[in-house]
Amino acid sequence: MHNRKILFWSVTTALAGFLFGFDTVVISGADLALQELWGSSAFFHGTVVMASALWGTVLGAVFGGIPTDRIGRKKTLILIGVLYFASAVGSALANGPWSFAFFRFIGGLGVGVSTVAAPAYISEIAPARDRGKLVAMYQFNIVFGILVAFVSNYLLSGMGEQAWRWMLGVEAVPAFIYTVLVFAVPESPRWLLVFRGDREGARRVLCQVDPEADVESAIAQMLRDHQQADRRETIFSPRYRFPLMLAFLIAFFNQFSGINAFLYYAPRIFEIAGLGARTALLSSVGIGLVNLIFTLAGMSMIDRFGRKQLMYIGSVGYIVSLAMVSLAFAFGIKGMMVPLFLFLFIASHAIGQGSVIWVFISEVFPNHLRGQGQAFGSSVHWVLAAAIPSLVPLLFAKIGAAPVFGFFAFMMVWQLLWVWQVMPETKGVPLEELEKQLVRGD
Repeated sequence: MHNRKILFWSVTTALAGFLFGFDTVVISGADLALQELWGSSAFFHGTVVMASALWGTVLGAVFGGIPTDRIGRKKTLILIGVLYFASAVGSALANGPWSFAFFRFIGGLGVGVSTVAAPAYISEIAPARDRGKLVAMYQFNIVFGILVAFVSNYLLSGMGEQAWRWMLGVEAVPAFIYTVLVFAVPESPRWLLVFRGDREGARRVLCQVDPEADVESAIAQMLRDHQQADRRETIFSPRYRFPLMLAFLIAFFNQFSGINAFLYYAPRIFEIAGLGARTALLSSVGIGLVNLIFTLAGMSMIDRFGRKQLMYIGSVGYIVSLAMVSLAFAFGIKGMMVPLFLFLFIASHAIGQGSVIWVFISEVFPNHLRGQGQAFGSSVHWVLAAAIPSLVPLLFAKIGAAPVFGFFAFMMVWQLLWVWQVMPETKGVPLEELEKQLVRGD
């Protein structure tokens, strides 16, 4: 990466991913304490206390394309920081399950909108040759946030009955820092050109993005693409059926790997596997570290080997690890076998789906529909991310862990077939050229 400005803008925007990862996983440290504190049933605890943020995320993802397109990528990114900050402070001060659920819901809105605005923004400022690794920085920050949340939970777990308040409240600090930093990033040149008709503003940003590029030619290509587009059409128009299907299936398979169900309940799963409560929290830190290391590996390979090759690696790793975890639970094998295969599961996710999903969804839709397309893919992801983890406590109680992990392994076989037969490669192709390849004629 030769352009320091692009790197700074991408890192700053990707910090929304850090808050996403932290906010999503920090609740795992408070899981059992909150259920005991408020005497919640397994169903209420799973669907209201634990999943409230996820339902907010669904709403944020569904409607995140509206502010992203109407007020711009930059203002939406600022709004995200405000939502995270309010959620952190409110959750830490909550005195009952409903007020707690409300403030967690607010944070979830921030997560959902960030999965629309942040990847869309980075993909639109990034040169095609570096787009994969720059958008993947969002995913890197997600897993970095997950690791920090696990470490934070472990370090704060000894602070007594009110430890959960500190676990949740500490997120206010990075939320404030992110909100201040994002004021320094410029607006997306493609948004300026397509939604505001600001050719001069787009030219200024593009000159900073790549001083050696033919900026006038790039603007002319964007304008041709914009003029040829039917402004009345949506991502549900017949000609966009293929990119719509691609976004749906990558998000669908992402969640049917069981990744969010595992991250939300990692300490609980480790306790079921026979580890003590504090050892379970420490093992969760190991999960975060493995996730970070293999996300870095995925980032280093995504523009070299391509999106599809990483999905092959991840799919095979998913199948092996999930099948072995299922067998371990089925035969009552305790000790470190389950954690070891769950480490393999996390590594497979990080190098495959984790590195690819937000890059891929941000690439497959045309400029004028990118906000809508990103919102659609994010919505599918988060509807499933809310539904599946909310059922985990009930499923573990009713049928046990083995069938649950076995089902996830089965779904990953289908993902492998989809990658092999359907998924296109998008590495190194300019966004306007991808539109020509993926959009079907009328």
